[in-house]
Amino acid sequence: MRFAPDFVIESDRLLIFAVSIAEYDKLSVDRSDPTLWVDRGVHNSWRHLLDSPGPLVHRIPRIKKDPSLVPYLLRMAVLKSTREIIGSAGFHDGPDENGKIEIGLEIVEAYREQGLAQELLTAMWDWVVHEPRVKTLRYTVSPDNFPSQAIIKKFGFAYCGQQIDEEDGPEDVYEMSADTYRRLKAG
Repeated sequence: MRFAPDFVIESDRLLIFAVSIAEYDKLSVDRSDPTLWVDRGVHNSWRHLLDSPGPLVHRIPRIKKDPSLVPYLLRMAVLKSTREIIGSAGFHDGPDENGKIEIGLEIVEAYREQGLAQELLTAMWDWVVHEPRVKTLRYTVSPDNFPSQAIIKKFGFAYCGQQIDEEDGPEDVYEMSADTYRRLKAG
């Protein structure tokens, strides 16, 4: 495996690696750069983030301003069995002044409805709840995104209301304290 262990989160089926500063630099110039991901031994046959920049328009400026955010902002999800990038997840920013951190994710269409989104969320939250500054996990989702609504309800997050996102429109807001998450995981 060609991943730096401190920047990789592993689940049953996924390797989830943090995008490096050098990779952000390449992505900011050409998302289809053929040298991207080659040194990691993975391939992007599903063209994740190529046809649409997804969160890159927000993440690249944040990384340029504060490189210490690399572990938080964008992680590529790689299917272990095929070494293919099948999606990504990342926190919108580092923990805020109150310790709140919000996540976003995407799984390529060919791999949806296989439990990978839930596995990706679990792995990301399992990692971040051990960061001392993180106090609250936040998840926002369109009221019409029924698959994501079902996933967050499985986790037991509390519905906190609705907000209007400038780009995405109405979003339902769900939160759970990091303490509660750790307690539920401990069973």
